[in-house]
Amino acid sequence: MAPSRPVLQARKWLPMASFQARTSREPGRTVIRLAGECDLAVRERLTGTLLAAVDAAPVVVVDLAAVEFLDSTGIHALVAAHHRARAADGRLYLVNAAGSVAALLELTGVGELLRHPGEATD
Repeated sequence: MAPSRPVLQARKWLPMASFQARTSREPGRTVIRLAGECDLAVRERLTGTLLAAVDAAPVVVVDLAAVEFLDSTGIHALVAAHHRARAADGRLYLVNAAGSVAALLELTGVGELLRHPGEATD
């Protein structure tokens, strides 16, 4: 009798992390409140949201308070939007980054590059 092979068990998949981008217009600026995970899975939506905002307003403030995870694709989207804003004589700022998101922004230099003038530095 041949040795029995282990039976492959069905893999339990965790639900995909959520991502939200809420945009609001305020006098003289647009505010984008991001939430969830900013990674490869949401790259196109994130980039599209940021670029549309910088095309529509001279100042864009991106609130990262509810962002739980940010990877290199999220960093790329922020930098691409920054370059688009600067090419149009506009600005893109980041506010309220915390934890590992703030650490990654500081490690890459993006935190300093996109620091809002009203944000305190450590």
